[in-house]
Amino acid sequence: MRMSVKEIAHAVHGSYTGDGNTEVSSVCIDNRQASPGCLFIAIRGERLDGHQFAAAAVGAGASAVLCHKEVEVSNVPVIRVEDTSRALMDLAAWYRGTFDIPVVGVTGSVGKTTTKDMVACVLSARYRTLKTEGNFNNEIGLPLTVFGLKKEHQAAVLEMGMSNFGEISRLSKVACPDLGIITKIGVSHMETLGSREGILKAKLEILDGMKGRAPLLINGDDDMLSTVGDVGHPLIRFGLENEACDFLAQDIRQGEEETSFVIRYDGGRQEVTIPAVGIHAVYDATAAFAAGILLGVESGKAAAALGVYQPSGMRQRVVKRDGITVIEDCYNASPDSVQAALDTLKHMPCKGKRIAVLGDMLELGTISRQAHTKCGALAAHSADVLLTYGPMAAQYVQGAAAEGLKEAYHFDDKAALAETLISVLEKGDVVLFKASRGMQLEEVLKTLYERWEKKC
Repeated sequence: MRMSVKEIAHAVHGSYTGDGNTEVSSVCIDNRQASPGCLFIAIRGERLDGHQFAAAAVGAGASAVLCHKEVEVSNVPVIRVEDTSRALMDLAAWYRGTFDIPVVGVTGSVGKTTTKDMVACVLSARYRTLKTEGNFNNEIGLPLTVFGLKKEHQAAVLEMGMSNFGEISRLSKVACPDLGIITKIGVSHMETLGSREGILKAKLEILDGMKGRAPLLINGDDDMLSTVGDVGHPLIRFGLENEACDFLAQDIRQGEEETSFVIRYDGGRQEVTIPAVGIHAVYDATAAFAAGILLGVESGKAAAALGVYQPSGMRQRVVKRDGITVIEDCYNASPDSVQAALDTLKHMPCKGKRIAVLGDMLELGTISRQAHTKCGALAAHSADVLLTYGPMAAQYVQGAAAEGLKEAYHFDDKAALAETLISVLEKGDVVLFKASRGMQLEEVLKTLYERWEKKC
C-alpha cells in the first residue's frame, strides 16, 4: 500500500521538507535493503547509527528519508521526528489501521512461535494470511512485519516478544489484535521481571491494544493464567487437563513423527493429527484450532490445515538420518521448554538409547544455576546419556548425577562434544538437541550429520 510523505509525517507527528505528495511503496531500516520507491528510516542502534547510511539508501533508490538528526541527502523529501524508533512504531500503527482484517496477537513464555505458525496455518484455510517470520517479534520486527500487509491479505498473525515491562503494551497498540493468545507463563526474563507474577503482568499487556471486546485465548492448565479474572475481554481457555477449558484436547496418541488427539469444544468434537511430537505441540495446536474456530474457519478445514503444518527453523523438528532420529529444537530454551523437550524425548518410540544434548538456557538471572540443576535432574529420567555444553551447562550434569544418571558429561568444546556423541551413537537411537539460540548448537548438528553419514 503506497503512502505519501504528507501522510507519513502526519502519522509520526513529524515535519517534512520536499514534496509532500511523493509516495513510497515500502519501508526499510537497512540501506543494504533499500530499493527504488522505499522509505528509509534511520534507526540508531547499539552499534550502528542509520543516519550515517541515509545517503547510501537514497543512492540505492530510496524515495524519502525519516530521521531525527541531520542527514546529508538531496533531491528527496526528508521527514524529521524526535525519535525514529518511536516513529517506526507510530507509522506501523497507522498503517495497520488502514486494514479492516482480523489480526491475531500471540505472546507467552513458551510456544509462541509454534503457536503463531500453527494459527497462520489454520487461518490460511480460509484467509490469505500474513504472519511474523523468524524472530521479528520485537519493536523493530513487528512494525516491519506490519508493513508487509498488502491489499490481498485477509488476516494476519503477529508474534510479540519482550524482555521487560511495557514492550508487549507498545507492540499490542501497533497490532490492535482482534484476538489475543497467551500460551504459558514461564520463567524466562526473570532477571528483569522479578517473578512469575511480573511475567504474567507483562504478558497481559497484550490487552492494551486489543479492540473493544476482542477475546483473549489463554492456557487453562497454566497455574498463573488460571488466576486471571475479569480483564474486560471475553476469556476463552484451551488445555489438556482442566475440564473447564472451552477447547479441551484429549485421547492423545504419540507416534514417531506425529501426534493424534481429539479436541472437544462447545458440544463439538474434532479429530486432529499433527506432524509434530510432544505434549507442548498439542497445546499449541489446540490454541491454533481454537483461534480458527473463533475466526470462522470450519473445524474440518482447521484440522486438515494442522495436518500439513511444518515446523520452522530448528523448532521441534524431527529428522531421520540413516537409522537415527534427531529432534532439532535448539532455536531457544527456557526451563519450561527444556522440560517439554525432555518429556518428548522420554515418550518418543525408541529401539536404542535416548540421548539428550543440552546447552545453556540464557537470560535466567539469579535462578540460572537452580534452573539448570533442576532440568539436569529431569534429564536423568528421560535420557540414557546426557551431553552438555556451555558455562552453566555443568549444572545439568550435577542435577542428573544426583538422580543417578551415570552417563552424563559436560564439554567446554563443541568439537569434543560432537566426537563423543558420534562415538556413542548407534542405529535405533534418538537424540534431542536443546539450547538457547546464542549457544549455536546447530554447529554440533552439522558435524553430526556429516560424520554420521560417513560412519554409516
